Amino acid sequence: MKTALTDTYKLNNGVEIPVVGFGTWQTPDGEVARESVKTALEVGYRHIDTAAAYGNEVSVGQGIKESGINRHDIFLTTKLWNDSHGYEATKKAIDLSLQRLDTDYLDLYLIHWPNPVAIREHWAELNAESWQAMEEAVKAGKIRAIGISNFRRHHLEELLKTANIVPAVNQNYLNPSDLQPDVLAANKEHDILNEAYSPLGTGDLLRNELVAEVAAAHNHSVPQVLLRWSLQHGFLPLPKSVHAEYIKSNTDIFDFELTDDEMKKLDGLRGVTRLATDPDTATF
Repeated sequence: MKTALTDTYKLNNGVEIPVVGFGTWQTPDGEVARESVKTALEVGYRHIDTAAAYGNEVSVGQGIKESGINRHDIFLTTKLWNDSHGYEATKKAIDLSLQRLDTDYLDLYLIHWPNPVAIREHWAELNAESWQAMEEAVKAGKIRAIGISNFRRHHLEELLKTANIVPAVNQNYLNPSDLQPDVLAANKEHDILNEAYSPLGTGDLLRNELVAEVAAAHNHSVPQVLLRWSLQHGFLPLPKSVHAEYIKSNTDIFDFELTDDEMKKLDGLRGVTRLATDPDTATF
């Protein structure tokens, strides 16, 4: 059983990744992002997740620098946005993220969405090109591990037709409202780690009566129960907050364990808030 924020999962390429990450989606660039990252690192996080699309890479990089923690002790993830698919565009995007984050390497780099609306007629070809550029960045020492996000089984299978490196991670919308069983099965077949974004259901699960009952039974908060659920599934949750008290509270998830019955009941909450966005019909 994982016992601390600094415990790790071993990726399929041997790289170790801390079992919980600090998410920065919707965290405004500037002081808010910078200070929240610093706070997260102060309370023990060693895994920071951002993306080009979040618009806060500069501030995330500043927060890491100002924390005083050695860069090599921090696992840093960012992602390729939809406007940069293709070989040359991806090479430029990687270098731009490195520049914005003020670092000479990334621990993990993901294709953010498999099928952006602007390239819907030839998404597979452009994903293959982007992946080639990412593989070259691994060989060049710019990136330690590469992966995907929001990929369904058919997107993954298409990518694997030309990939030399199997994705290490698939980051998806995962919480009791949507376990995405076919995605999980496809990832398991290729030893791909499941990262869970929106592990609290974008906040909607915080008001669910069943989750509240489980939380009360363990004398823990609803967010802590949802994060614990994620860990017990073998996922890597990415909670986010800009409030110091919640950033700290979200780390207190290692001193209790949900029962098999509680896990089963929580698994049965499918659709109580919303389901994952279908990347093939998304409008961005």
